[in-house]
Amino acid sequence: MTRHDSAKSLAQRSMGRRSLLGVLGAAPVAVGAGWVLSGSADAVGAGSSGSSGPAGSSGAGGATGPKSASGKWSVPPALRPNGELDQFLAQQAAQDAFSGTVLVAHGDRTVLTRSFGMADKAKSIPNGTDTIYCLASVTKLFTAVAIAQLVQQGSVKYEGTLGSYLGGFAAEAADHVTVHQLLTHTSGLGDYFKIDGFFDAAAGWTTADQVLSGTLDFIRKAPLMFTPGTGHTYSNSAYAVLGGIVQQVSGQSYYDYIRQHVFAPAGMTSSDFYTRPQWQSDRRLAHPYSRPTPGPRVDIVNQEQLFIGLPDGNAFATAPDLVRFARALLGGRLLEPAYIELYNGAKFPAGTLPAKPGLPAKVLYEAYGPAVTLRNGKWAVGHNGGNAGISTFIEWYPGTEWVAVKLSNYDPQDTMMVDNEIEGILTR
Repeated sequence: MTRHDSAKSLAQRSMGRRSLLGVLGAAPVAVGAGWVLSGSADAVGAGSSGSSGPAGSSGAGGATGPKSASGKWSVPPALRPNGELDQFLAQQAAQDAFSGTVLVAHGDRTVLTRSFGMADKAKSIPNGTDTIYCLASVTKLFTAVAIAQLVQQGSVKYEGTLGSYLGGFAAEAADHVTVHQLLTHTSGLGDYFKIDGFFDAAAGWTTADQVLSGTLDFIRKAPLMFTPGTGHTYSNSAYAVLGGIVQQVSGQSYYDYIRQHVFAPAGMTSSDFYTRPQWQSDRRLAHPYSRPTPGPRVDIVNQEQLFIGLPDGNAFATAPDLVRFARALLGGRLLEPAYIELYNGAKFPAGTLPAKPGLPAKVLYEAYGPAVTLRNGKWAVGHNGGNAGISTFIEWYPGTEWVAVKLSNYDPQDTMMVDNEIEGILTR
């Protein structure tokens, strides 16, 4: 679930998916106080826009949430103002262990939203509900929807081989890697940013086409890690290739396809693949703050080398936009019902996280884009992502109308405890 790193030094510090999952039980590091809180209780239906209150304000839908036995809306105590989640977030922020936005929604109603910290410390711009965050590997959800749409249209088959859709690959990949394997991280492709020379070449790319085509050229030359279908290794390269398939089959650039067929119908009006210059200058975009060694966090936005994100990572969105995405997906505005089930359903067992003090065991599966978690006998479907200065999370919970989002501009090892807290509450 790591996003691609944007410089050699960041690549050396990048976390693999298992590493990110492994920090779920780790205690965050307290480094001092001083935080900004903002929030709202706006609805997040399609096309509506979230807003943030002033610093120091709070927002939660005290009269919103699931219906009780009496038929009235009732919010679980843990999600009420000053409830368990609210207090946990405030504590983490006070310790400078969390900066970002959390939004929990039920149906089209915002139940709890909180924003802490600064989007740009140098300019004193606080994070808010309308802050646009880099999504890291949550981007893979959009790429997978695009593939599902093309499968639904009959243009792509899940069992189809890579070489049927995209040229230039050696026979061992072209003739044997399937779309199913690319989606479930069982293809044998690895991570392009670990290929020698990648970042040296990427430093010269100044258009979206150069970024995607140049990355695919590196992937084409890399050997497979294992025979397709015989192993499981989280693969950013696989999702870059899936984006290439979207572009080749649709006849549109990958970026335009996602804008037109995912962001637009979902009502994700703030979402896009923003470029490096935009990330550096646009006041709406949160800067990534990393602490690679003990000491103060550093704004590393200027270390970003890739001109634009890729199909495996680094699209941008607000928290309300991600809720809109989940609602559009589950509500049939992006896929037909049968393909929603295919997209969400567990396909490949990815492992088990053993129980720890205070934490139950979790069984992990790959779906066709999302990761699927079985915890306390309940399913959670979604994705997380992270790297230096970026930590993201979205989950929805089958059989309920709950959707939860966490977007942070701090390091994953600090902020992933928030993911665990949210998932723990919504899978009780």
